[in-house]
Amino acid sequence: MTGNSIALTPLDWVVLSAVLLIPVLVSLRYYRHAGSSVRQFFLAGRDLPWWLAGTSMVATTFAADTPLAVTGLVAANGIAGNWMWWNAGLGSMLTVFFFSRLWRRAGIVTDVEFAELRYSGRPAAVLRGVRAFYLGLPINCLIIGWVNLALAKVLFITLGWDRLTAVFVGLGATGVYASLSGLRGVVITDVIQFGLAMVGSVALAWFALSVAEVGGLDGLVATLPAHTFELLPTIGEDAAASLTVGTDTLALPLAAFVAYLGVQWWASWYPGQEPGGGGYIAQRMMSARDERHALFASLWFTVAHYCIRPWPWILVALASVVLYPGLADAESGYALVIRDHLPSGWLGLLIGTFFAAYMSTVSTQLNWGASYLVNDVYARFIRGGASDPELVLVSRAATLTLMVLSGVLTFHLDSVRQAWEFALESGAGVGLVLILRWYWWRITATSEIVALVASAAGFLLLRSLTDIPFPDSLLYLVPWTTGWWLLATWLASPEPMHHLVSFHQRVSPEGPGWGPVIEAGQIRAPRSLRRPALEWIAGCVLVYGILLGVGNALFGSAATAGVCLAIATTAAAWLWVQYRGTS
Repeated sequence: MTGNSIALTPLDWVVLSAVLLIPVLVSLRYYRHAGSSVRQFFLAGRDLPWWLAGTSMVATTFAADTPLAVTGLVAANGIAGNWMWWNAGLGSMLTVFFFSRLWRRAGIVTDVEFAELRYSGRPAAVLRGVRAFYLGLPINCLIIGWVNLALAKVLFITLGWDRLTAVFVGLGATGVYASLSGLRGVVITDVIQFGLAMVGSVALAWFALSVAEVGGLDGLVATLPAHTFELLPTIGEDAAASLTVGTDTLALPLAAFVAYLGVQWWASWYPGQEPGGGGYIAQRMMSARDERHALFASLWFTVAHYCIRPWPWILVALASVVLYPGLADAESGYALVIRDHLPSGWLGLLIGTFFAAYMSTVSTQLNWGASYLVNDVYARFIRGGASDPELVLVSRAATLTLMVLSGVLTFHLDSVRQAWEFALESGAGVGLVLILRWYWWRITATSEIVALVASAAGFLLLRSLTDIPFPDSLLYLVPWTTGWWLLATWLASPEPMHHLVSFHQRVSPEGPGWGPVIEAGQIRAPRSLRRPALEWIAGCVLVYGILLGVGNALFGSAATAGVCLAIATTAAAWLWVQYRGTS
């Protein structure tokens, strides 16, 4: 690292204070509204328009950790290193066209409540309770912990704050408004914070490229190895080699690309990118005004998440590699650019945008995690007859409890990317059962339980007995987990037919996997999967066409950029025709 932390000017403090004050004012505005019922607190009355729900999804995934993690990926593997998360666009589009309407039809409060809607008996109750506790407490605290870690890194480098001070200020401000305002206040604040965060990201990219040592886009291309700018992996390059500017090492290995694009997006559970939807993405879809709004919310999220947000981060990451070669903690390069290369008056805004990104994510995680603990643990297993005022009070207490526990966990984490990889590996192989439970009648609660146990056991065995690195580990963990839950599905008795008929009549899943249920319930067969499959392909072409088009416009061929963007425009036009005038 270079230099020391710097002092904020009065103007910086005014801007930063305004960013912190906005969510408090919103929480006071929606305090009474959120307290009227649990559905208002966790689902905003199921009346969110698509643009509000979708922007909230984007803001939630725009966390303080994301630019830092992207910087670490670029420093290790060049631009193509981002396929670690770009691959999830395939799964996000699957959610848009296959699952968004189903989640809205389900009419439930949380995605883990789905267990007792889809399955029956004691196994379903056990699955619901275990998933709610596991995701709501340890996993949710881990997610908030790595977001805390990212904010702490930024504030340590820029302001010299220690981790305790950073966590106390960040969590304190966020926990108060999340516990007061409920989901509607969180969502409205998300939209404001997303706008601030995007302004800050674009401004930082501009200033980073303007630094003399960087020399703009041309300077980056002249200084860094050619493979740094490849959007797809280069065969034969060892991207695990140490970073040295001027050597040909910044490339993504082909094996890693295959693991990302061929396996990870459908096979691994990851918060916000669950195969088949789930978590806070499902929460926003279930909060949407109707099925059409749920679909457009998830579509807008996917386009914005993969096509609009990444490039300012990537440009700053590339500049940080030039400005700070050989950093032991490559993720900190992003914060160093903020500290060292912003003109007077901009530092407060950039730190404010980090706070905005941080708060939009943590407020959602607190609300989402509390929904599990209250709706799926407390109300389901502890106090079944609790009144709405009691549940709202418990919801606010649960929110603050999660805030404290996640703050404690922050002090045991070292790397944002390390936490990302842990989440992906420990949930490897669970994804396919989460997809097929909507489309194959033979999936049972036992299938899901075995998948969860097998993925955890496989992760522990792999880490204790081998040194296989991520993402190559997915090529072993996914077949292991998938084999166990398929065996359990074959050995277990199917769910009672009357329960499956009731589920199908409520949710109306499509495709041939419900043949026996449709026959037993004399249900009119829903449409085939052909149309959503074509829409999924078009959606993927749209997202990756824009992504690769922008990348080529910046660092590649203008002709290739034009072709990619033309293909993306064609896909967008086709989707527009499919949904124009739908209700």
